[in-house]
Amino acid sequence: MALSSFVDGSLFGARFGTDPARVVALHGWGRDHKDFEACLQGLNAISIDLPGFGVSPPPAQAGGAAMYADLVSPILDICNTPVVLVGHSFGGRVAVHLAEQRPAAVGGLVLTGVPLLHRAHRRGRPALRYQLGRLMHRWGLVNDTFLEGLRDKYGSADYRAASGVMRDILVKVVNESYEKQLRSISAPVDLVWGDGDDAAPPEIATRAEALLADARMTLLGGTDHFVPSAAPAALREAIDRRVGALQ
Repeated sequence: MALSSFVDGSLFGARFGTDPARVVALHGWGRDHKDFEACLQGLNAISIDLPGFGVSPPPAQAGGAAMYADLVSPILDICNTPVVLVGHSFGGRVAVHLAEQRPAAVGGLVLTGVPLLHRAHRRGRPALRYQLGRLMHRWGLVNDTFLEGLRDKYGSADYRAASGVMRDILVKVVNESYEKQLRSISAPVDLVWGDGDDAAPPEIATRAEALLADARMTLLGGTDHFVPSAAPAALREAIDRRVGALQ
């Protein structure tokens, strides 16, 4: 599928259908627009490469999901609003900010595998050597290069794969939580989760559901974090439900 450019060439992605989009899909960290190909066929939709992924250039500066929402927001101006936002993982973080920023333009959300809230039981502390290195850096006993080497060794796979501004963005977004945005969203939200999601466990979706004004949760058996590729039919069912409600 040929790529289209958006927002004066700052974003790229795929168009589905021939009419203005009613669905906008936002992929996860380290992914791209192709994740949604199987569940957007036959719809009027746009699936974009978020800044810094696929072929979209990275942002000029570091920021969190709210900054990404600002960068993506102009896409809504060329759509058939209100739209349905589909967000997987990091893309869902951006989607909840978009829904908060532009409520009149967003008529529904379908979120899957999104780290919307911190885990009920946070994972263990960083490795002792990294904690010590960070303390020594704070005291001026080791330089930036030494600390960065520890981060490369003990950081997550996403952190090790990122560099430059994208690494700074990752550090910021992994520490964000979206209670305020969830409480402010009035549009109906479908939460479609894999029961084997280790990146954003289902308990996060359950707690998010309680904060949303109008939410419906679907738990998919035998499915991991990557619902768009592992269970596209289930995701499409939720998308069709939200699009149908706008007719």
